[in-house]
Amino acid sequence: MKVNLALLSVHDKTGILEFARGLLDVGVDLISTGGTAQLLRENGVRVREISDYTGFPEILGGRVKSLHPKIHAGLLYRRDNQDDQQTIKKLGISPIDMVVVNLYPFEKVTARTVALTEAIENIDIGGPSMIRAAAKNYQNVAVVTDPSDYPKVLNELKTSDRSLSDNTTFSLMLKAFARTAQYDTVISSFFSNLPTEQNAKPDESAPSKLLLSFEKLQDLRYGENPHQKAAVYRDIQSRSCIATARLAAGQKELSYNNIIDADASYSLLRELKERPTTIIVKHTNPCGIGCGTNLAESCRRAMETDPVSAFGGIYGFTRPLDLETANLLADKFVELVLAPGYDTEALKKVSSKKNRRILDISDIVNIDENNPHAEKTFRRIHGGILYQDSDDILVDDQKLKTVTKRTPTPDEKEALLFAWTIVKHTKSNAIVIASRDQLIGVGAGQMSRVDSCKIAVAKAKEAKLRTAGAVMASDAFLPFRDSVDLMAGAGVTAIIQPGGSISDPDVINAADGFGMAMLFTGIRHFVH
Repeated sequence: MKVNLALLSVHDKTGILEFARGLLDVGVDLISTGGTAQLLRENGVRVREISDYTGFPEILGGRVKSLHPKIHAGLLYRRDNQDDQQTIKKLGISPIDMVVVNLYPFEKVTARTVALTEAIENIDIGGPSMIRAAAKNYQNVAVVTDPSDYPKVLNELKTSDRSLSDNTTFSLMLKAFARTAQYDTVISSFFSNLPTEQNAKPDESAPSKLLLSFEKLQDLRYGENPHQKAAVYRDIQSRSCIATARLAAGQKELSYNNIIDADASYSLLRELKERPTTIIVKHTNPCGIGCGTNLAESCRRAMETDPVSAFGGIYGFTRPLDLETANLLADKFVELVLAPGYDTEALKKVSSKKNRRILDISDIVNIDENNPHAEKTFRRIHGGILYQDSDDILVDDQKLKTVTKRTPTPDEKEALLFAWTIVKHTKSNAIVIASRDQLIGVGAGQMSRVDSCKIAVAKAKEAKLRTAGAVMASDAFLPFRDSVDLMAGAGVTAIIQPGGSISDPDVINAADGFGMAMLFTGIRHFVH
């Protein structure tokens, strides 16, 4: 197809001047809407304003400017249809061979808390209408929605006598329909999260149609295993994605497994950021956590938990990395480090190993504090998808209660809540033994809860960490008293668990018999 007339109407002006000049150079005439036309004229680019072409002014504050039969007939005109040819000629309508359109920034505007009126005014009507019309008629009209395509399209026009191949117009059509689908999905999701008039709360029911909108950030070298292709995408409405964190140092791009483990570390450190804390993650499970008066102290404690499992792990920090802490990692095999900033010397030290990846999460670690969009989680199953709210509740003070004769001491309670935070991010069945400042032992992903208890105690003994006086957290209820008996034998003095088992009376009696304190949370934290 040959391009004689192009319509330009873009909100994102990136590259549009160069593209417009290039179109004129190859002999393409230009028409354009108000803001784009003004920019082009101010920069000496010859263009006809759309209102001059249609003979109808922009009205309603710009809400109606391209919604006109001369525009849409020019886009939808079938060049090989005789009736269409006669109609176009009779009405004096010019065929439009290319549409260059990108849309009002609804995604960016609604990523923050925004007034409903502002959101509504950023819903583009004319743009999607032109995109869809041009895409429907892709065999006769080229539709360009992505500024990154400008150079490729212009080069083909220059080298092919102002023509574009069928492959090019087809690929542009696919991208155009994907863009309008994404745009409508974001709008639908935004309004689905608005409060209703009846209860002033968002509709909490799962949607009857699940619409997802993600943009690709990059292709990955491979997936979980080398034979699997992979890429990473960002939720259009999320402002806090670990894959968008800045790679501060490192020669290799993040792998699929790196990103999964980094996300596990990032999710946990956001819940422990009140104190200087170090988190070591291996295969999505925490295998070392320490808190301290400074970052180096916290790092030493984290390293003590399970030095063997920490080999090749992910290190996450809640404070900017300093040189003292960086020195602790110098001789360690560390796949990835993430922290909210780095001292200059610390960055130089920690990145001295060429295969380490260093992520700076300072731009994303606090960004969701006022995010108006509730996070959801998804899991692929064969032929479908599972959908749920994110597990964003740690404890409910109304449900948290002491069920034993002895109440936890203040130190025990602090340790219990620390352990409860960790167990929330550990694969089920999960058992965590901890003090106020350190993860001491972890049992994760076992089919039997008592086996997880045995592993947690064994890990602590292997690391020569003291379980006497420590506390235990279980992500789900204890089905039998055997876990209590085992923990009492290890010197654990307090337990936190959801409760809810038919064996709760036996479990509580066992704890009372050992003089233990036990808290019920009334909330379970399974992670599968």
